[in-house]
Amino acid sequence: MLFRCEVNIRPRPDILDPQGDAVGKALANLGFTGLGAVKVGRYLILDMEAEGPEAARQQVEDMCRKLLANPITEDYELKVAAG
Repeated sequence: MLFRCEVNIRPRPDILDPQGDAVGKALANLGFTGLGAVKVGRYLILDMEAEGPEAARQQVEDMCRKLLANPITEDYELKVAAG
């Protein structure tokens, strides 16, 4: 069965984010006001075959732990839907 897995990876709130700081400063230089902290993350869409939604979730969790997310500095959320 085909599943679409969405992974939203973002820096943890207590971790410095130099890329987010640079984007925030650039937005301020462009005249955008009222911004608080800016964090830059990653969004991935994985279409994959699995026996069921829980099997797909477990496989993507394993991918996140081994490669996609840094467990020290990043958090992630998963969504799994039949595709």
